[in-house]
Amino acid sequence: MKLLKFRQNGPKRRLPFRVRIEKWMPKLRVIKRLAIYTGAAVAVMLAAAFCFLFYLRTQSLPASSISQSSQMLDLRGNVIDSFHAGENRQSVPLKDISPYLIEATLAIEDQRFYDHLGFDMKGMARAALVNVEHLSTKQGASTLTQQLARNLYLTHERTWSRKLKEAMYTIQLEMHYSKDEILSLYLNQIYYGHGAYGAEAAAEQYYGKHASELTLAESAMLAGIPKGPKYYSPYMDMKNAKDRQKTILHTMADQGIIPRTDADAAALELLKFQPLGSSKQDGIAPFFRDYVHYMAVDKLGIDERLLSEGGIRIYTTLDPDAQRAAEQAVADGMPADSGQQAALVSIDPRTGYIKAMVGGRDYKTNQFNRVFAQTRQPGSSFKPIVYLTALQGGVMTPVSKFKSAPTTFTYDEGRKTYAPNNYNDKYVNDFIDMRQAIASSDNIYAVNTIMKVGPERVIEMARKLGIESTLKPLPSLALGTFPVSPFEMASAFGTFANGGKHVEPTAILRIEDSKGSVLYEAKPNTAQVVDPAYAYVLTSLMESVFDTGGTGSRVSGMINRPVAGKTGTTATDAWLVGYTPELTTAVWVGYDKGRKLTQAEAHRAAPIFAAYTEKALASIPPKIFAIPDGVVSVYIDPKSGKLAASTCPSKRLESFVSGSQPTEVCGEHADSPVSADKAARDAQSNTWWKQFKRWWAN
Repeated sequence: MKLLKFRQNGPKRRLPFRVRIEKWMPKLRVIKRLAIYTGAAVAVMLAAAFCFLFYLRTQSLPASSISQSSQMLDLRGNVIDSFHAGENRQSVPLKDISPYLIEATLAIEDQRFYDHLGFDMKGMARAALVNVEHLSTKQGASTLTQQLARNLYLTHERTWSRKLKEAMYTIQLEMHYSKDEILSLYLNQIYYGHGAYGAEAAAEQYYGKHASELTLAESAMLAGIPKGPKYYSPYMDMKNAKDRQKTILHTMADQGIIPRTDADAAALELLKFQPLGSSKQDGIAPFFRDYVHYMAVDKLGIDERLLSEGGIRIYTTLDPDAQRAAEQAVADGMPADSGQQAALVSIDPRTGYIKAMVGGRDYKTNQFNRVFAQTRQPGSSFKPIVYLTALQGGVMTPVSKFKSAPTTFTYDEGRKTYAPNNYNDKYVNDFIDMRQAIASSDNIYAVNTIMKVGPERVIEMARKLGIESTLKPLPSLALGTFPVSPFEMASAFGTFANGGKHVEPTAILRIEDSKGSVLYEAKPNTAQVVDPAYAYVLTSLMESVFDTGGTGSRVSGMINRPVAGKTGTTATDAWLVGYTPELTTAVWVGYDKGRKLTQAEAHRAAPIFAAYTEKALASIPPKIFAIPDGVVSVYIDPKSGKLAASTCPSKRLESFVSGSQPTEVCGEHADSPVSADKAARDAQSNTWWKQFKRWWAN
């Protein structure tokens, strides 16, 4: 039993070696075949790679793309700006470029440049992890060699074929050139914005010095621009440029390239920049051209490189005669020794075409375009939007009355009060109607109106008219206390001039490539946001601004054509926004730092508007504002607001939207009202008679 148990539970006897080998032979044969195939595959791949690399080594790199000048043209086809990529590209040896700029560029663009063979595998892996973590392309890993290949030989389209070509050219660059030669090529061709290609051109463009003379602070600022010239140029956005400069300085310190103290000191250094672009300083409409460049690149997605050297043509809406008239009006309207600034923008309300733009008095010394500054209170020039809301809402008519006297208003369910004042505390101390309120710019009437119609509805109307700036539903909104840009005001008033139809302002009509193919064609948004009858009634009321007693009457003799508009004055800003049937113009004057205006300084906007309007339209015959269907004209008694009787000692011709005109005859006079036919005839001739009187007085 013990022996049997041992045999059953004891160790098993091993098979003979020969038997075991025969058992494993099929598996060994499979493994052997796999090893042979794998080795052969690797050998073939290595041979193919060697042949491919040998092929690339024997091939010449393609010629870099030939630059072509791009052009910007005005409404008549005249060239107003050219983009010559070759004119501002100056190559210098690597030794003539500041070591600070070289190190700053490597620190932010390609830290392992001297260690890799054209592709930074560690950087690619790191970027991939970051992008996966954020589920978007947050970080790239292109080396300087890859960027150079792309910029020299390829477009910036995002396709697999382009990426494959980029990889091939990257390998060839690494084969044909040393690292220093690649770095030199890169620093001599990279785009630094505003037409400057290469470190030497950029150093002269921004600082007026050679690339070899750049300081640490200047170099860190320049090194950050190629990432995105439209975002990191100090001319376009100083905050973005400064933030990126600090990032580069801190990166250099982290890598031990410079001491931390030097990085901190450079970040605090105040840099002095050259005026932007000599060609823009001397040409026509420099602010407009900057705006077109911004629209083409930032809004329409035209590549900076294509714009600078792709031979494209940008057709714009600029009217050269109107632009010259605008520049002359601003120059003549501002004393030479004054630090006061001005802005003017003029739009054809029928098409939305921007005909003229002046963003400041001197582009050479300051390129800030005040036409788009959303930091200025429009003051009383905002009131027509309030009155239009009341008219179209049916809650008021031109003869609605409020008392012009000191008034305290309550709002927010009685918890808050608001007590506005009239200019110089001048009040009629009697009831006035809408025409009188607009002509004299009565603040009490305007606040009464917004309290009746509701500030939320005024904001809704402003949005329809093209105003996008922040507005709050407060009583003070009626007096233009929330900043709005001159551009927005011109756009809004253009709706009044165009019979209530808002046309989106347009600066670029069409963009063509070098072969004439259309890359972009303007299709401005157009919408009838106001009933034509209400737009006309408001226009009729705003014509009174230029009549005797109106706030624009001082310049009425300068304009020999029908015109409507509104002045606006705050402690720091003065405006006149007005229009004819063909042209809507916003003029602002003030100080950049918000200094208070003297009485003389506050009166400079209206003469600029008048001089410009008359000169810009000198070749166009005067035209009345067309009276649309749905408008009736009747004679009213100004005191009562009722229909005027034939024997009334005081009568005024007034326009109403049909159905809103008064029907009751002035109670003090028992006879019949003035004939409706006579009122209609007088309405047609009234504007021309007023213009004749202006001409005669002038």
